[in-house]
Amino acid sequence: MSRPPRTEDLLREAAPQVLGAVVRRFGDFADSEDAVQEALVAATTQWPAQGTPENPVGWLIHVASRRMTDRLRSEEARRRREGLVAAEERPAPEPGPGHDDTLVLMFMCCHPALTPASAIALTLRAVAGLTTAEIANAFLVPEATMAQRISRAKQSIKTSAVPFRMPTGSEWQGGCARSSTCST
Repeated sequence: MSRPPRTEDLLREAAPQVLGAVVRRFGDFADSEDAVQEALVAATTQWPAQGTPENPVGWLIHVASRRMTDRLRSEEARRRREGLVAAEERPAPEPGPGHDDTLVLMFMCCHPALTPASAIALTLRAVAGLTTAEIANAFLVPEATMAQRISRAKQSIKTSAVPFRMPTGSEWQGGCARSSTCST
């Protein structure tokens, strides 16, 4: 009467067949070898507790293929993220001596996504340096209301992803065309 093969022997015999199938399917020898090794480790931990499957080679190919698919998806997602980061607009180089960003700040405060009241309040706070209480008094509203308005205006600018720079000519004209306060 013959004894069933030990798990180690079974895995040793199946490994080349599994590796061949995974390399044929995915075409990458090194990554396929890693995926097969992971499948072999999974088998050594699961089979003693759950029993050897009816088709051990098929089981190993299936597990190794899933590992390869996960690895490829992860790699693809990483490349996509890197591409998005690479495509992001880089901050402008540091300006030379004597440059003043106040005008750029004023354009940011007058962003077209803001209501005129919010744009004025934010400009008075950021550019003119008035306190929130002083601005609230000028608008005849409670200080808490003005603080919320300024906070929401900053958040609107942040979520708009507008870069901190002077608008280009087309952006200037496009913004002007949308604004009801602009005259030509």
